[in-house]
Amino acid sequence: MHRRVFLALLLAGAAAGPAAGQVAVPSGSALPPPPAGPMGFNEWLQDFRARALAAGIVPKAVLDRELAGLTPNDRVSALDGAQPEFSRPVSAYIKAALTQSRIDIGMRRRNEPFFPAIERRYGVPREILMGIWAQESGFGSILGDFDIIRSMATLAADGRRRAWAEGELVAALQIIASGEHPRSRLKGSWAGAFGQTQFIPTTYLSTAVDGDGDGRRDLWGSAADALASAANLLAKAGWRRGETWAREVTVPSGFDFSLTEGPKETPDWWEARGVRRADGRPWAAADRAAPAQLIAPSGAGGPLFLLFPNHFAIRKYNNSTAYALAVGLLADRFAGMGPLAKAWPEEVGLALADRQAAQRALAALGFDPGAPDGVVGVNTRAALRAWQKSRGLTADGYLSMDMVRRLRTEARL
Repeated sequence: MHRRVFLALLLAGAAAGPAAGQVAVPSGSALPPPPAGPMGFNEWLQDFRARALAAGIVPKAVLDRELAGLTPNDRVSALDGAQPEFSRPVSAYIKAALTQSRIDIGMRRRNEPFFPAIERRYGVPREILMGIWAQESGFGSILGDFDIIRSMATLAADGRRRAWAEGELVAALQIIASGEHPRSRLKGSWAGAFGQTQFIPTTYLSTAVDGDGDGRRDLWGSAADALASAANLLAKAGWRRGETWAREVTVPSGFDFSLTEGPKETPDWWEARGVRRADGRPWAAADRAAPAQLIAPSGAGGPLFLLFPNHFAIRKYNNSTAYALAVGLLADRFAGMGPLAKAWPEEVGLALADRQAAQRALAALGFDPGAPDGVVGVNTRAALRAWQKSRGLTADGYLSMDMVRRLRTEARL
């Protein structure tokens, strides 16, 4: 997982509790808020230790042992502050995810003996879980080697996400204090996620489960634990049993693409507007009653999808449309479905300066895209659709280089 602040908010609640024979740690107290403004690492560390000690949320012995001699990790700071010069198109992301070798591995592993019990308990299909498993760690082959304590301390001291990073640091210290895992086990990504399904510490405490019945929650060494925990997360996020996640669709000539990323209506509502399943099959009864949203992730010239509630449950795992599409499309292939009816187009990534220029142009023309940060998110796409529609263009909200040039020319930027 990457930067999952929303998971801490979504899944906060009663912790799953320590396994048999482990020591419970205080969990009812909150860490007092950190001071505002820049701080040096040692100044922050001294302040954090004092606040954590006063709150009583981590035993003093654990604080003393784990914070002793702690230093920042400059590599973590560099990775946190980096912003890619060029955006990665959705098509490139999906193509990199849906490799034949990855599909082959998934097909071989779909009959793991722990899957039936997980599916019965949580209602999440094994194929979806394998999609997450593939995306997060290459089926458990890539786990990361960053010291979680040091990474979270570095991010907290840097200050950009101090309150979040401190909360994750406290959770990591509580995992150690509980006896579930020593610090030597708490290795993962630079951003604090760990294990085969990449949980952050707070999500581990609230949501990780023992899937293999050995009395431990081991997301590193036990695929059963990792995938049962991922299923528990999706169930908490609102996974709906028996419903699909999305389906590729087609639209008629002259379709109003300003409807993309807009209303969530039943397939019957969309069919009345000419939207059809690309495979020509009828909708299942459960899907026909569910609200669905149309998206055109690569514009009107690429594949189109109706997204069902389970797509948005996947996005509670990682709040990225591209990520959820990759997981779902992998799941479809693991289930024996073929490739999409419409191939992904060849897209060119836009430079940061071009994305920011388009946002400034939209603002200058009276269409509010939000801050000119170069992130082409929901607000930017909505502003672009409104501008495209007002100019008689295909209002798909897709920012191509041609759209950048048109915007810059009209706004005289």
